[in-house]
Amino acid sequence: TWDAASGTLYAVCDDACGGEIHAMRIAADGVYAGTFQNVAAYLAPAGMPAKAGNEGFAIGTCENGVAPVFYADDSETDKISLREGRMYCGAYRGGDDVLLNLLNINDFHGRIDGNTVKFAGTIEQLRAAYGDDNTLFLSAGDNIGASLFASAYADDKPTIDVLNAMGLAASAVGNHEFDKGSADLLGRVTDAAQFPYLGANVYAKGTQDPVLPEYATFEVEGLTVAVIGAITQETPSLVSPGGIASLDFGDPVDAVNRVAAYLTDGDEGNGEADVIIAEYHEGSIDGVKEGASVEDEIAAGGAFAKIVTQTSAAVDAIFTGHTHKEYAWDGPVPGSDRTRPILQTGSYGENIGQVRLWIDPVTGSVNDYDVRNVARTTSADATLTSAYPRVAAVKTIVDAALAQADVVGSQQVGSVTADITTAFVGDKRDDRSSQSTLGNLVADALVASLSSADRGGAEIGLVNPGGLRNELYYGEDGVITYAEANAVLPFVNNLWTTTLTGSQLKVVLEQQWQPDTASRPYLQLGVSENVFYTYDASLAKGDRITGIWIDGQPIVMDAEYRVGSFSFLLQGGDNFTVLTEGTDTRDSGLIDRDAWIDYLKNNSPLSPDFASRSAQVTGVPATIEQGETLTATVSGLDIRSLGAPANTTALVSIEGSSAVFDPVLVNGGAAQISITVPKDAPLNSALVVNAEPSGTGVRIPLTVTGTFTPLPPTGGTTPPAETDLTPQTQDAIQPQGGTTFKQGQTVTVTVGTQYAGQTVEGWIFSTPTYLGTSVVSAAGTATFTIPANLPAGTHRLVVTDSAGTVIGWVYVQVEALAATGGTVAATGVPVLPWAAAVIVLGLALVVIRRRRGGRAEG
Repeated sequence: TWDAASGTLYAVCDDACGGEIHAMRIAADGVYAGTFQNVAAYLAPAGMPAKAGNEGFAIGTCENGVAPVFYADDSETDKISLREGRMYCGAYRGGDDVLLNLLNINDFHGRIDGNTVKFAGTIEQLRAAYGDDNTLFLSAGDNIGASLFASAYADDKPTIDVLNAMGLAASAVGNHEFDKGSADLLGRVTDAAQFPYLGANVYAKGTQDPVLPEYATFEVEGLTVAVIGAITQETPSLVSPGGIASLDFGDPVDAVNRVAAYLTDGDEGNGEADVIIAEYHEGSIDGVKEGASVEDEIAAGGAFAKIVTQTSAAVDAIFTGHTHKEYAWDGPVPGSDRTRPILQTGSYGENIGQVRLWIDPVTGSVNDYDVRNVARTTSADATLTSAYPRVAAVKTIVDAALAQADVVGSQQVGSVTADITTAFVGDKRDDRSSQSTLGNLVADALVASLSSADRGGAEIGLVNPGGLRNELYYGEDGVITYAEANAVLPFVNNLWTTTLTGSQLKVVLEQQWQPDTASRPYLQLGVSENVFYTYDASLAKGDRITGIWIDGQPIVMDAEYRVGSFSFLLQGGDNFTVLTEGTDTRDSGLIDRDAWIDYLKNNSPLSPDFASRSAQVTGVPATIEQGETLTATVSGLDIRSLGAPANTTALVSIEGSSAVFDPVLVNGGAAQISITVPKDAPLNSALVVNAEPSGTGVRIPLTVTGTFTPLPPTGGTTPPAETDLTPQTQDAIQPQGGTTFKQGQTVTVTVGTQYAGQTVEGWIFSTPTYLGTSVVSAAGTATFTIPANLPAGTHRLVVTDSAGTVIGWVYVQVEALAATGGTVAATGVPVLPWAAAVIVLGLALVVIRRRRGGRAEG
């Protein structure tokens, strides 16, 4: 079938090959010049039976950009010989309207890889169908930064070269264009780009003077088309503040409206436009994959709602970006009953956004439009390069970049035993509102890299989720290459340390709930494995963190803690502003990439830790009577990274009691607990919840009222003999969370479910030191506290049964508490001044984490 409007010949394969359709065009040059070449392959029309004999089709009259299509089926499948469908039609629509074909990308982030040629080919297919003269290829920003290794290794020049080759007409500036500072953008980047970066709301500090072009104009079929660019006002919190100290970022909608006003005021002296396109590097919180609609996002308020409802009616189409969401919506035009297209493609060139405007050539009014996202083509690279000269040029650039990067990037730097990833929603990575195995691992790596005194003495690691730009996939062999490691942390931030008080650390965790104006309402920090915290999201902002534990001990609000992270975060990035208030802030001299790769080399093979490092706890009363029913909810137990198991069961016990309870069902990461407090529950006890199979555990202190006190153990306080510590009992017990402890730390030891309900004793050797007794929980665990005055060094931890018989022993390493870490007083456990209400609510928790296999501790 020949479509004269688009210059395309469609060839149809019948039921012998599933009704596949190939689109062909005459090649302009090359060895195939003057001959028809495949430019796209399509599956059989949606809804057509699998065995239909598709013998060809006829294209009807194009109307509103869509034409009816009639398919002939000689097999008479389902007794039907003629079927009707629809397709997007050619570059004409009838009448004298001018067609403006707008193609758009956002958040490409240097995707120089095996898909780049297909990305370019998709643009060329859409450009060819409607003509070069009628097409503008545009971007909503973040073309570079957070890039794959092949681009990042060469300072993103391959990406800029690809966009130049593809004829990118203009781009809004994105926050990642500022990753290396404004001087780099205004120098190296803009010098290399053959297209303008637009930023109508980027001003010289303290002025309203734009430092970037506000708009660019293009002539299309006698019409002047203006493209206005604007960037998210959150940019100062998204990049290192030092790099943009000379800039201010204003309201993007106000800036677009200001420029649109003087482009339509009738004054030729300040520029005029017939058609106005807005490119915003800002977008919706959710998109179509999350089930959202434009009405939902307007109702949610914030920056995107203002873009949709308050952008000047003079703007004819709106492209957005930044939030990596996918949508193609009809947005209301303020002051009218009309709509206009508003679109975001997702990210990484997976889709090309297309808006077609049919414009009155005299008045410049848009008479009609359509809007859609077009998935990246699956056509063969060879087909695309032979049909489109621009794609051939892109392939040359990509091949050279990949070859250069492969020299370094293919070197092995580590290995994993399974995928270690960001949080996923379905098949979509980078859920920044959820805890992830990768975020927690990187936080562990920060502590390992920065713990020595000469590197800053970090005790705690913090990771912003937006800093994680790729995954550690197991693949076929678990090997992690230099390029793959670099892709996880591509920003080349310096690693810093700072000192925070306990009060400030609490505020850091509170700031995970972002300001009302932020694009994302919540950002989940990755935390190092020695940190556990609890929260109640229903409480008022600023009061949602209900407990924090460092190395198993409650945080001390006026104590000081050394925190290690990226320079971006410690300068207040992502709205974690309290981090700028730290003292003794130091640059370690390391950059994230180098420290990360060293960590992978020294600690491989690495395994994902599926134990949660936070939990939401509600419903625990201030006090409870023996014999009363205790009802509580513990949630947030599941991690959403690839491979993470969904917890199914929680084993519940009362510390110090011999009572054994039925397992509790865990559904959606939440356990609804309802038990009767046993008569032998000690007056100062704890509710212990162990979620399986992830190994996450929570210990919730309880204040129990009553008169019964459990009997002391029958074994007395006579230590076992040295000769009882035999090879047969070595490692028969297992401390959870590893075998390295701090002085004064509470330790949970797995002794076995066969001892559930029994009272056991704990000892430290060589000089026998009595640790006291513990009633083994239903999960087979006992809890002891390492004496605060126990000398640092190697010891043996021993557990005996009620008769004094050794159950098992294990070598452990006891470390001195850091001077800033809040040493536990000999008279008891410190109480958080801010947590008086928490203690009343019974929400002081201590994490119990199963030992992680397959990776080095520390």
